[in-house]
Amino acid sequence: MRRPPHRARLARTSSLVLLQPTPLCNLDCRYCYLPSRGLARVMSHEVADAVADTVGAWSEHHPVTVLWHGGEPLTAGVSRLRGLLDRFPPGREHPVRHSVQTNASLIDEAWCRLFAERRIRVSVSVDGPGPGSARRDRAGRDATDRALRGIALLREHGIAFGAIAVVSDPSPHKAAELHEWFAALGCRVLGVNLVERKGVNASAVRDDENVAEFWATLAARGRADRSLSLRDLEHAWRYVRAELAGVARRWADQPLDPLPMVTWDGQVVVLSPDLAGFSSARHGPFTVGDVQERGLAGCLARAEETPWVAEALDGVDACRAGCGLFAYCRGGQAANKHFETGRLDATETVFCRNSRKLLMEGLIRDAERVAGTGPG
Repeated sequence: MRRPPHRARLARTSSLVLLQPTPLCNLDCRYCYLPSRGLARVMSHEVADAVADTVGAWSEHHPVTVLWHGGEPLTAGVSRLRGLLDRFPPGREHPVRHSVQTNASLIDEAWCRLFAERRIRVSVSVDGPGPGSARRDRAGRDATDRALRGIALLREHGIAFGAIAVVSDPSPHKAAELHEWFAALGCRVLGVNLVERKGVNASAVRDDENVAEFWATLAARGRADRSLSLRDLEHAWRYVRAELAGVARRWADQPLDPLPMVTWDGQVVVLSPDLAGFSSARHGPFTVGDVQERGLAGCLARAEETPWVAEALDGVDACRAGCGLFAYCRGGQAANKHFETGRLDATETVFCRNSRKLLMEGLIRDAERVAGTGPG
């Protein structure tokens, strides 16, 4: 396949760096894809220092957000995470900010003090109301009440928070229920992840009519109540506005954001953080190097030479050549391609249809209903 005339298909810098302070998680959610969530290991200061060197250099040119993610970051403990945070500069010409993705079950007064002191942005993984939640601990007990206690502490301390909900049963009723529940919870932004076939999780949401109607209903609820920002719909609307303004093609022609993920032991993964900790028979571990040996910038500079990354970028080029929504999805997720098809150079996946194409179909249906041109 002929490649686009880019000097590089992968950008050499990023405004977002994901760090896994520990692979350990105190929960055992039914849909979790992570292979090492029982491994009690913690990132060393040396690994953090190697990342911080590059983050500091990047902050001379643009803001950088460090997202502590993967496993449950709070299982590392307040003092250990504080020590890792201390390795990072506040920023040079631009700020270095920190965020954390947490299941909230371990949040206490000490964590709230750290979040407030360091101005850490908090996003909570919680799936909404109702019995039978898939968010369970290792004894099989529902963890939602513990998450709600953590959220209550965040609110008491005046700490704004967002949320990510995993949905296994998308429907119009579910969309309405989620919007009402998260808006009442005081959440400022909600992201929705439909259950995917990924990692050690072999099940996925079917790409059917219910998915499009789920997104259409969520869009309608978002129009009626703007107190809750909807991550996925905002992303789609940004693309629509770019198309209307005639600038979407410019997005499509840009090198891909590498989205670097650094695991607790210093391995660097690009393009799809969900590949962290996995390997394939053809490619071996999905890594582009050890951050302590090469530095983060050094790992990114050589990433395109890594066979698995080259295969993934070929898949992106195939998406660019054949998909009318490429400027929106930017080639999809390498992890979904690998886990659904066994290859990284595939094109359309169930994830793509559910979370991009059927989402766009849902937006169109909602717009048609508002205009009175679509079915009620």
